[in-house]
Amino acid sequence: MDWDLASYFPAFDGPEMRRFKVDLQADLDALLSEASAMAALDHDNQEAWERIVLSFEDVVTRLRHLGSYVSCITSADANNEDFAAEEGALSLLDAQMSKVLVELQRGFKSPSDEVFDAFTSRPALRDARHRILRIREQSRHTMTTEKEHLASDLGVDGIEAWGRLYDRVSGKLTFEMAYPDGRREQVPMSQRRALMEHPDRRVRRTAFEGGNEAWASIETVPAAALNAISGTRLTLYRHRGMDHYLDRALFQAAISRETLNAMFEAVFSEIDVARSILAYKARLMGGDTLGWYDLSAPLTVQNQDEPTWEDARTLVHRAFAAGYPALADYAAKAYEKKWIDWSPRPGKRPGAFCTGSPLTKESRVYMTYNDNMGDVLTLAHELGHAFHGHLMRTERTLNRAYPMTLAESASTFGEMLLMRGLMEEPGISAETRALMLNLEASDGATYLLDIPVRFEFEKAFHEERAAGKVGVGRLKELMVETQRRVLGDVLDPDGGDPYFWASKLHFYITGTTFYNFPYTFGYLLSRGLFAQYEQEGPDFLPRYERYLKLTGSDTAENVVRRTVGLELTEPGFWSGAIRGLQGVLDQLEASVAESRAVLN
Repeated sequence: MDWDLASYFPAFDGPEMRRFKVDLQADLDALLSEASAMAALDHDNQEAWERIVLSFEDVVTRLRHLGSYVSCITSADANNEDFAAEEGALSLLDAQMSKVLVELQRGFKSPSDEVFDAFTSRPALRDARHRILRIREQSRHTMTTEKEHLASDLGVDGIEAWGRLYDRVSGKLTFEMAYPDGRREQVPMSQRRALMEHPDRRVRRTAFEGGNEAWASIETVPAAALNAISGTRLTLYRHRGMDHYLDRALFQAAISRETLNAMFEAVFSEIDVARSILAYKARLMGGDTLGWYDLSAPLTVQNQDEPTWEDARTLVHRAFAAGYPALADYAAKAYEKKWIDWSPRPGKRPGAFCTGSPLTKESRVYMTYNDNMGDVLTLAHELGHAFHGHLMRTERTLNRAYPMTLAESASTFGEMLLMRGLMEEPGISAETRALMLNLEASDGATYLLDIPVRFEFEKAFHEERAAGKVGVGRLKELMVETQRRVLGDVLDPDGGDPYFWASKLHFYITGTTFYNFPYTFGYLLSRGLFAQYEQEGPDFLPRYERYLKLTGSDTAENVVRRTVGLELTEPGFWSGAIRGLQGVLDQLEASVAESRAVLN
C-alpha cells in the first residue's frame, strides 16, 4: 500500500486494534441494553434519552473510524483473507448498531411534536436537531422492534454478504488483454477502466471485449448478487410500508421527489446538449456513432507525454493554487502525509473513493493511477471530497453524515478548478487545451447520459424484480435497451455494453440504494456553484465553505438555499447548468481545429 494508515491503528490486528474492538463491542452492547429498556420519549425521561443519543454519537464515531480503516485495507488488497474476515466481523458490529438505531426510532416515533421539540431544544442536542429529526422521520417506515432486529441480524449473512461477495469476486477477477502489437497478458479488472480510456481505439475495444468475456464467465454470480440485494430491499420496503422503491433513495439523498423530478426533467429536455458532445466525438473518429467503450476516448496529439504520478501531483496542486489556495495547501498536506493509495497492482479493487475518520479527523484517498489525464482528474475529484471532510472536522459526528447529493458537489468543484487552472496557464498549447476540454466535455456526457442510463436501468430492473427474479439474458437486454434509449442514434447499433450491470460496482453497494443519480445531481449543482465562483471570484469561497460545512445539517434544498441562494426544485436551475456545456463543446471544436489533436 502507498498510504500511511498508522493513525487508524499502529498495526492490523495489533493490541491497539483488538482493544479498540473489544471496547467498542462492550459499549455497543451496553448501549443497546440501556436503549431497549427505555420507554418512549416523554416529558419525564428526556435526560435519559439525551444520554443515549450522546452515547450513540460516541459509538458511531468509533464505528466509522473502524469502518473507514477496513474499507482502506480491503480495497487495497482484495486477496488478503485476514482483511476479508475483518470485513465480515465489521458487519456484525454494523448489525448491532442498526439495532441501536431501531431503538432510537422506537423511542422517537410516538411522542408528540411538543415533547420532541422540547427534547431537541436541549443544549447538548440543539445543533443535532436535523439528524435526530431524520431518525424520527425514518421511524414512520419501520416494522416492529423484533422484526427490525431480525432484519439487522439477517443482513449480515444476507444482503451485505452478497455485496461482500461481489467485492471479492471483482477484486480478484482478471481478463486477457490482447494488445495491437500481439502481446497478451492477464490484467486485473481494476485496470480495465484506464485501458478503456486509451487513445488507441483498438486497445479500448480489446479491453472492453476481454473484460466482458471475463464477466460472462462468472455472469451468474453478479446476477445472483444483484437479484438478492434488490429483492431483499423490495421485501423490506413492503414490510415497512414504503410506497415506492425510490422513497428510500430520496431519504438517503435528503431531497424531495419534486427536486429529483426537476433535475431529470431538465436532463431529458436538454439531452441533445450531451448527445451533441458524443456526436462530435464520433465525427472526429470519422463516423456517425460510437461504441460504449468510446465514451471516454481521449484526444491524442503528437509527442504527447503520459503524466507520471509526480506530474499528476504537480498539475493538481498548481491548478488548485491558482484558484483556491486553501485547497492547494490541503492537497500538499495529503501528499506529505501519505494519505493516498495510488499505484496500480494486482489485488486492488476497481474504482476510486475517499474515506475518513471522525475520530482522527483525517481522510484517505483510494485510486489506481495509470499515467493518463483521466486519472489526474480523478485525483482532483477525490481530493475535493477529502477537503470537504477537512472543512467538516470541527462538526460533531451527528452532523458529518452528509448525503451523496451534496457530497459529489465538492469533488466536481475540484475537477473544475483543475480544468480552469490548467486552461489559464500561460503558454498553454492548443493541443493541451483540446485535451482538457475533451475531458470536460466527456465528463458532461458521462453525468448526463451514462449516469441516467444507470438510473433508468435500475428503475426498470426494480420494477421487473418486484415480479420475480430477473435472469442474465434479461439483464443484458434491459441494459442495452436503456443505453440505446438514453444515448439515442449516437450509440452504434452493436455498440452497447450488455454487461454494464455486472461491471459497475455501484449497483452492488448495499448501504446506499440508487447509487447513481446523486452523481448527476452533484455535477450539475457544482456547475451552478462554480458559475457563481467565476462571477464573484474569491469572495464566493467563504459562502462555499459554509455550504460544505452545513451539508450534514439540513436537507439538500435548504442547505443550498440558505448558503448560496439557489433553488433546486426549479427545472430552470438544472437546465441552465446543462446549457453551459454548449460553450465547452464550442471551445473544444475551436481548439481541435487549431491543434493537431485527433480521436482514434
